[in-house]
Amino acid sequence: MAEAATQMTATEARLDALSLPQGGWSEAARKDALARVRAMSLPDRRDEYWKYTRPETLVQPGAVPAALFDNDEAPIFGEMDRLNIVFVDGVFDAEASDDLSLEGVTIERLADTRSDIHWARDLYGVLEARGQDPVVRPLAALNTAFATDGVLIHVTGKPSKPINLTYHHRSETSDAVLHHVIRLDAGAEVTVLENGPAAARFNKCMEVDVADGAQFHHVRAQGRDHERRAATHLFARLGEESTFKSFTLTANGVLTRNECVIELTGDNAVAHVAGACVGDGDFHHDDTVFITHDAVGCESRQVFKKVLRNGATGVFQGKILVKKDAQKTDGYQISQSLLLDDDSQFLAKPELEIYADDVACSHGSTSGAIDEDALFYLRSRGVREAQATDLLTLAFLAEAVEEIENEDLREEINDRLAAWLERHRG
Repeated sequence: MAEAATQMTATEARLDALSLPQGGWSEAARKDALARVRAMSLPDRRDEYWKYTRPETLVQPGAVPAALFDNDEAPIFGEMDRLNIVFVDGVFDAEASDDLSLEGVTIERLADTRSDIHWARDLYGVLEARGQDPVVRPLAALNTAFATDGVLIHVTGKPSKPINLTYHHRSETSDAVLHHVIRLDAGAEVTVLENGPAAARFNKCMEVDVADGAQFHHVRAQGRDHERRAATHLFARLGEESTFKSFTLTANGVLTRNECVIELTGDNAVAHVAGACVGDGDFHHDDTVFITHDAVGCESRQVFKKVLRNGATGVFQGKILVKKDAQKTDGYQISQSLLLDDDSQFLAKPELEIYADDVACSHGSTSGAIDEDALFYLRSRGVREAQATDLLTLAFLAEAVEEIENEDLREEINDRLAAWLERHRG
């Protein structure tokens, strides 16, 4: 009883530090989310899905100050033809953003849509609420209740260029809560890019509804700030013969937890989720994925690779749930870490829960060091040890990066990984 009371007190302290937006079409969803947060309480280390990651700094009333990071690299995706939407410490920056007009899509700010009727009313908080069963995700419900900004993207066709959400961190104590809603109509297709550290503490939720035959592509690069903390949530629902592909690159940061919850509800849908993570020193990175197969002939892939050094920690929790009528399911899950020293660690919890009998599902998780035979082979042919180690590390990460369909984006991610390795050579 005492522990429950302490947890509830911590939850109320966090809620007291926030203001619930009032009025408009999202009000009912926000009040429902707030009630759910109070009922489930914010996470602590006793929760099964948080036993590998300490949530205290993500749930306390204020953000831990994070020093601003002077990044001398050119912005990622900066050379691409894209529609750029900029947020600074969680607030939309109209002057830095492009015009939001683009053929085949309508884009609006969450903060600007205050009427009682809007298409997003049928989605805001809906996929997040569905994603609370069977595992509660209180930080996502907190986001739905209190998000002050974000974008609402309705894709009706096939826009000619990607939509890039860029997040800048300019205040050492910023505490950003953003919520994005994306709807793809039948047959539509869009690529959404995300990059930047966002804030000292960042809580982001993205809900993506992919209708029949639509294709959603997502590539995210989480910024290089050393002291940032982030909890992100990606909820998706897939219709018949639809496609969802998401890739995340994470470099640096004190604490990052990326949650992805996907429902395949239409026959022959495809969902791929991948990530490449490189961390050094005081670095903790957690990928938590839950994919539900609830239709016939669907395919899912989870591919996560982590490179860790100097005491860094990586976590992977991935589950594939196959319901009883989801016959001919093809589910694949792999999580691997490359430990570049004896001080780093990788904690993995892969899971399969299958109720259908005509399926092909597999999962695997490994952790190890650089292949000494391969290293010797490269060095014997004149490659210096540091460069040989980098080549083997990039080869290790390649399976995850290959999940990106667009060749230009793959090259951009590989270039960033190579630059990180060069900066962190021992």
